[in-house]
Amino acid sequence: MLRRLIILAVVFAWPQTLAARDLQLEPEAATGTEQKALVTAEHHMVVAAHPLAAEAGRDILRKGGSAVDAAIATQLVLGLVEPQSSGLGGGAFIVHWDNAAKTVTTYDGRETAPAAATPDRFLIEGAPMDFPDAVHSGLSVGVPGVVRAMELAHAKHGKLPWAELFAPAIQLAETGFAMPARLHNLLKLQGPENFSLPARDYFFTADGDPKPAGTVMQNAAYAATLKALAANGAKAFYEGPIAEAIVAAVAAAPITKADLTLADIARYQAKERAAVCFAYRANKICGMGPPSSGGLTVAQTLKLIEPFAQVLGPANAMSVPALHIIAEAERLAYADRNRYIGDPDVVTVPDSLLDDGYLAERRKLINVDKAMEPPQAGLPPGVSKRTYGDDATKERAGTSHMSIVDDQGNAVAMTTTIEGAFGSHLWAAGFLLNNELTDFSFQPAGADGVVAANAVAGGKRPRSSMAPTLIFDDRGALKGVTGSPGGSRIIMYVVKNLVAMLDWGMNPQEAAATMNFGSDGQAFYFELNPQFVFKALALKGYGHTLSAELMTSGVHTILRRDGRLEGGADPRREGVALGD
Repeated sequence: MLRRLIILAVVFAWPQTLAARDLQLEPEAATGTEQKALVTAEHHMVVAAHPLAAEAGRDILRKGGSAVDAAIATQLVLGLVEPQSSGLGGGAFIVHWDNAAKTVTTYDGRETAPAAATPDRFLIEGAPMDFPDAVHSGLSVGVPGVVRAMELAHAKHGKLPWAELFAPAIQLAETGFAMPARLHNLLKLQGPENFSLPARDYFFTADGDPKPAGTVMQNAAYAATLKALAANGAKAFYEGPIAEAIVAAVAAAPITKADLTLADIARYQAKERAAVCFAYRANKICGMGPPSSGGLTVAQTLKLIEPFAQVLGPANAMSVPALHIIAEAERLAYADRNRYIGDPDVVTVPDSLLDDGYLAERRKLINVDKAMEPPQAGLPPGVSKRTYGDDATKERAGTSHMSIVDDQGNAVAMTTTIEGAFGSHLWAAGFLLNNELTDFSFQPAGADGVVAANAVAGGKRPRSSMAPTLIFDDRGALKGVTGSPGGSRIIMYVVKNLVAMLDWGMNPQEAAATMNFGSDGQAFYFELNPQFVFKALALKGYGHTLSAELMTSGVHTILRRDGRLEGGADPRREGVALGD
C-alpha cells in the first residue's frame, strides 16, 4: 500500500514528466516482497523460483547428478508449482559450463511459429489486433521447445538416467502440493474469464474464485504426461496423444486460425548455438545469442559503460550519475536490438555489434550531463541502413530463471518461459500453452516497407530478451551464474545485477534486492521506493522522462567467492537458494 501511495504522489507531483502508463500492472504483477538472507554452500547449489523446485534440484545434486540433471528436475517441478511462468508448454534457453572441458555451450529451446504463419498474422485490415486478443488466441501459441532442449542438454551433459529426473515432479503432481500464495494472487488479478475450461477447472472454484492459498493441488494429467516423457523421451511429447492435445487446445481457442498442426510439432528441433562472450573489466561474461537478444544487448550495454569512472566502485553504487550513464547505454543497445536481432536461421544478425570501433562511436552519444532523445539504431560495420525495418514488438513480463552449480563445478543458467503470466491461458495434457508468438512484431514492416528482423514467418523463432549468463574471472574460472525473468526488461535486470556485483561489490542477495531501473529507449523506468524520490528529482534534472513501475524481476544468482558458493534469490518472488 505504501508503494502505491508513493507512486501516486509522484504521479501527481510531476504530471509533465511521468508516462501515462506508470501505474499499469505488469502481466506477471508484483505480489509483495520477502526479505531474504544470503545463502552459502561448499559443494553445490540451486537457486530457483519456488522452494519445492529448488529442493528437487538439490536432491538430484545430492545423488551425484549434474547441473543439467538438476535443471531438468527443477524445471519439471516449476511447471507444476509456478505454472504461470514456465512449463512444458513453453521454451527455454540454457547456457552450460563444462568445468572439465572448460567450454561454454548454449541450447536454444525457443518456440517456433507454425509453417502456415505469415507476416500479417496479427493484423486485422492492416492494423495490429489488440494485444490481449492476440495473447488469448490460438494465434499466439508456438511449438513448445523446452522438452527437446532438456533432452539435447541431457544427452551431452547428463549423468543420472533421464527417467529418474522426473520422479520428484510426478510425486508432487500425484500426492499434491499447497497452492502458492503468489499463484493465488496472480489468479485473483487475472480472473477466470480468459482461461480455457480445463485450466479454469484446475485453478478456480465453481464460483469463479481462485482456489485459496494452501489448497492441496493435484494434477493427474500432468503426472501422466511426465510418465510418458520419462518412459519414452521427448518423442512422446512431439508425437502422439500429447501433441494431439496441444493441437486440439489451439484449435478450440476463442480467436484462432487454428494453423498449428501435428507436423509443426513433430518437426521441432532444439539447437546448439554459439555463446556470446565478451570481456568486461577483469571478467569474461558469456550469454545467449540470437534468437535471444539478451546476450548481445547486455554485452553492448556493459561495453558502453566500461570506460566511465562514474559507474565503478562501491562509492558509486546507485548514484545518480551511474544510473544516468547505465540508462543511456541501455537506450543505445536497445535501439540496435530492435533493429537487427531476430532468428539467425532466417535473418542475418550483424556480427559487428560488439566491434570496439563501433561501440566507441556509439559511446560518444552519451552525454554525462543530459539525457539523449530516443536514439536510432547505429550502423555497425558491414551493415546497410535499410537492412531491416522498424520494429513494433511488445514483450510480456513473465518467465522464470534458475542458476545451478554441481559438485564438479559445472554450471547451468537456464531461463524458461511460457511468455506472459499463464501464457495463452490454453490448457493441454496438464499444462498451460505459451503465447510466445506475440513476441514477434505485429507490424511486419515499417512505414518505408522494409521488413523488420522480428517479423512473423513460418517456422521462425520470435526474438527473446532472455539472458541466462555465466561470469568468469581473469583466470577463466567460473565466478558466477545469473539471470532473470521480466520480458524485455530482463536485459535491464541482468545489467543491474552484474553491475551491482562486479562494479559495486555487492553479494548476490544484495544485488538481487537492489532497486530495479533502466531504459529501453523511451522513459527512465524505476521501481519506486521512499529512498529513491530525491534521486528521481535529480534524474528529472538530466532531462529524463520518469516512469514509476512495478518492476517484478526474479533474479537468481550464484557467485563463487573465497572458495564458497553464495546464493541470492530475488525478494520480489518466492525463490530460494539451497545448497550443501
